[in-house]
Amino acid sequence: MLFYMASLSPKTPPVLSINSNSLYFHIKRLGCIFHYYPLMPITCNAKSQLKKSFPTARTTHFSTTSCEAILQNSRDSSTRKSKKKAIRESPEMILRVKLDQCSKNGDLTEALRLYYEARASNVQLNVYHYNVLLYLCSARNDVSGEDGVDYVNLEKGFEIFKQMSIDKVEPNEATFTNASRLAAAKKDPELAFSLIKKMKDHGIGPKLRSYGPALFGFCEKGMADKAYEVDSHMADNEVLAEELELSALLKVSSKVGKEKKVYEMMHRLRATVRQVSEETAATLEDWFKSKKAAEVGVESWDVGKVKKGVVKGGGGWHGQGWLGKGNWRVVRTTMNETGVCQSCREKLVCIDIDPKETENFAKSLAKLASKKEAKTGFVQFQEWLQCHGPFDAVVDGANVGLANQRTFSFSQIKRVANQLRQISPSKKMPLVVLHQNRVAGGPAQHPNNKKLLESWKKAGALYATPVGSNDDWYWLYAAVSSKCLLVTNDEMRDHLFNLLGNSFFPRWKEKHQVRLKPSSDGISLHMPPPYSIVIQESEVGSWHIPTVTGDDLETPRQWVCATRKRDGMTIP
Repeated sequence: MLFYMASLSPKTPPVLSINSNSLYFHIKRLGCIFHYYPLMPITCNAKSQLKKSFPTARTTHFSTTSCEAILQNSRDSSTRKSKKKAIRESPEMILRVKLDQCSKNGDLTEALRLYYEARASNVQLNVYHYNVLLYLCSARNDVSGEDGVDYVNLEKGFEIFKQMSIDKVEPNEATFTNASRLAAAKKDPELAFSLIKKMKDHGIGPKLRSYGPALFGFCEKGMADKAYEVDSHMADNEVLAEELELSALLKVSSKVGKEKKVYEMMHRLRATVRQVSEETAATLEDWFKSKKAAEVGVESWDVGKVKKGVVKGGGGWHGQGWLGKGNWRVVRTTMNETGVCQSCREKLVCIDIDPKETENFAKSLAKLASKKEAKTGFVQFQEWLQCHGPFDAVVDGANVGLANQRTFSFSQIKRVANQLRQISPSKKMPLVVLHQNRVAGGPAQHPNNKKLLESWKKAGALYATPVGSNDDWYWLYAAVSSKCLLVTNDEMRDHLFNLLGNSFFPRWKEKHQVRLKPSSDGISLHMPPPYSIVIQESEVGSWHIPTVTGDDLETPRQWVCATRKRDGMTIP
């Protein structure tokens, strides 16, 4: 209820006190009082209740205008709730929810029943409904045809796609992608490709997933030229092929004996993927062991031209085509600490990173971090770094403090920092980045740790990231901008690092990340390799291809080594 006191004298305005939520009804009843007393003071209890119920109210007095605003706010809120309820209970939304459940369960039978029922009830289907139905038709698992194709449900899918056009429902990228999957499931990559070409007529840009059905369909059928046509269409639309697509193109090129295309795909893998999956590695091994691979290549070549190609490419490849003749020796092997192949004894090279690339990467990283860390002062960190940097090394304090430890260890960070200082050209202390919580509480309160933290602060070698921040942005930016070593066992594969892309960042990490490994003294530094972990083509025609197998401190990375006999050399 709403309780009030109204004096008959205009000199003593009534006091309004609220102790329930029945405000709306009583406001109208008190309308005459509000007109007579336009500025009624409200008690503390009333103010608190009003603020909670009506956050948009800003006045400290309850005037006639504020009453009208509150009433309008109430009406708007009620209207919004009614609209939301109407949407939730509409036949279209109920159908969407049920189709989503069918998609989750892979239940095409129920989805089709819902579709025909909706059409019979004149429910207006939208692009979302159609996309779910097309997806389920193309993803059907149980098959009925002798060749493993469920033609019945595929035809139903095409029927639904056609009905979508009849109903004048504008398709989107997902519509064409699902329709092309229907075509691919029907073993008709030509139809799948034609559907992708039609996207342009609707002003839709294809995505990588849009091309998969046509590209993989042509590759599976051995139709290499058509697969190359799809690949060219991708390039025209600025869609970058990834390992799955390049591996499929590599496989079909090897199968039909197109050695120039195999060579092209290997270099595209080198530029895009760097380390290949086991499936791609097996495809490459099959190529090198094939009769066609033994036949291609030249016995003599322009050494100067090859060297020039290596310099122009930045090292690790020349791009002059297949060198050498005869059978290839293909083995799985490892590299020693200096980058010497344990099979052919050839030494891999370290491919330099363009300083301009590093500078651009630092700028893009700062821009992204500033956006993500806007409330926690990343800009202040950049200013601090300009005053105290650059550093020869940066330490991910949280990661190092917990490496091989059950509890956080400041003494372990100290040992790592001292080791880094000893190998530093300037003998400068590395930058230790720790979250504010690590610096202020827990083990940090121990007298020895307090003393250690204070010494780091005085040396300008400690930065405490603010509460609410993600310290990953800070230590990564510090290392990139200082062009220095980064000490962490973090593999940097989570969502944050995926934002940085797969072009420059893996190359930077490979050359700058120092990892920690257990040793007799407790812990030791595992420095970056003095060679690049990327597909390498040597000046004498041999190939070394890194795989994703291995690559930890216990298991060395596996490489595919492919070499041919050269003058004065025999294949073991």
